[in-house]
Amino acid sequence: METKNDYIESLENLYEQQFGEPASSVSTIAPSGSDRMYIRLSSGNDSAIGAYSKNVKENNTYFYFSRIFKKNNLPVPELFLQSNKNMCYLMEDLGSDSLLDILLREGKTEQVKAYYEQAVEDLVRFQWIAGGEIDYTMCYGTQYFDNKAILADLNYFRYYFADVLKIDYNKAMLQDELEEWAKNLDAETIKTFMYRDFQSRNIMIKDGTLGYIDFQGGMRGLPHYDLVSLLWQAKAQLPKDWKTHLEKQYLKAIKESKAVPDIDELHFMKVYLECVLLRIMQTLGAYGLRGLIERKQHFLSSIYPALLQLQEYLNEYSHIIRYPELARVLGEIVKPQIVDRFFTPKQDPEKPLQVRIYSFSYKKGLPAETSEHGGGFVFDCRGILNPGRFEPYKHLTGRDFPVQEFLQAQTLMPSFLDNIFATIDITVNDYLNRGFDQLSISFGCTGGQHRSVYAAEQTKKHLKSIYNIDAELLHLEQDPNDHKRR
Repeated sequence: METKNDYIESLENLYEQQFGEPASSVSTIAPSGSDRMYIRLSSGNDSAIGAYSKNVKENNTYFYFSRIFKKNNLPVPELFLQSNKNMCYLMEDLGSDSLLDILLREGKTEQVKAYYEQAVEDLVRFQWIAGGEIDYTMCYGTQYFDNKAILADLNYFRYYFADVLKIDYNKAMLQDELEEWAKNLDAETIKTFMYRDFQSRNIMIKDGTLGYIDFQGGMRGLPHYDLVSLLWQAKAQLPKDWKTHLEKQYLKAIKESKAVPDIDELHFMKVYLECVLLRIMQTLGAYGLRGLIERKQHFLSSIYPALLQLQEYLNEYSHIIRYPELARVLGEIVKPQIVDRFFTPKQDPEKPLQVRIYSFSYKKGLPAETSEHGGGFVFDCRGILNPGRFEPYKHLTGRDFPVQEFLQAQTLMPSFLDNIFATIDITVNDYLNRGFDQLSISFGCTGGQHRSVYAAEQTKKHLKSIYNIDAELLHLEQDPNDHKRR
């Protein structure tokens, strides 16, 4: 078995070529829904993002789009170097704060609103200006968001959300309606470059400047869709007055760009509202696949806000839906008995749930329980391949990047943690709802050095991301302590 993936070495070599010195720090960047892998490399005042994907055609599309956007002065990452086989590439580091991060951290401030205003104006330049120069035969997958692509999104919702929830509906009637809707949307004459995933988590902010990532899935299609992706992102929950303001600004920016001589604003907004529903349905389909089927907790926790958006849409725009069976299915999905299943309680700062997470060695004993009521979880990590069996990792711990990368890429640790998160979330949800104040979670392995340390670190991140819980973390074999053992 390899002890260090070739792509890490390749990216480190690219970094040294670019900056004239080896990277002194290498850290993982949390993966999204794709198979691409990203790392951040740095040394001194320099830093860069390294990317790896076996899909060379997709990478080549990214390189092509990047050149077009740079030519049009759009703020996308500068591409530094590529490996010979184009599976690894090094690019500019646009920072670690996305617009969504800032929105969730700082709230709906005037500065955040200004960022959205800038994003809307940049979107017009992506679609109507740079998009006019794109050769769509360079798209790695679908060249056009046409009837087939639209129907695929709609069926994504049907198969991975409605069917998984066992919603009862007339399958033939609904399929006929979805096919008709897809054909009608495809018949719209206004088509531009469609970014495809233009949302706040793909807009980075560094020193007050916006930068855009993750555009390799772009194609020719409905411009309305990208505006919807930005303004109706479920986790952002933008207020209605912001959406109205930004919609008007978008249309104004199109006029000022002179990309089209005239635009029928009423018809544009009608299609826009249809795209709102299309995007909500596609999003629920994606969350259904990644969350309900694959049990990835991040996507499961995203279902509730997406359902709230669907409720908001149906309350305001149900008259837009011309298809009776679809309307009935959507009405079933937003009933309280379904929506309430996906509610995730958050930490109450007035009555916080204190979570303690331990890593330990089974050779030295389990941590003693310190809470008044006792209990808690103890998970055995010894079923996961031990990095300590390989020389490069023997003197490292689960806090170090090479060990983290090994556990993520070459062991069953990701699946192990997905199942653990699904288990502990049941208890955390219950404790938050009932006002309990303490919970302990422990991870053990042979030496308390690699697997248990990594699992404990990832659990802390999970609780912060999903519940905003700042868990106390103690590695019994790695941190100075006098904690008692059982």
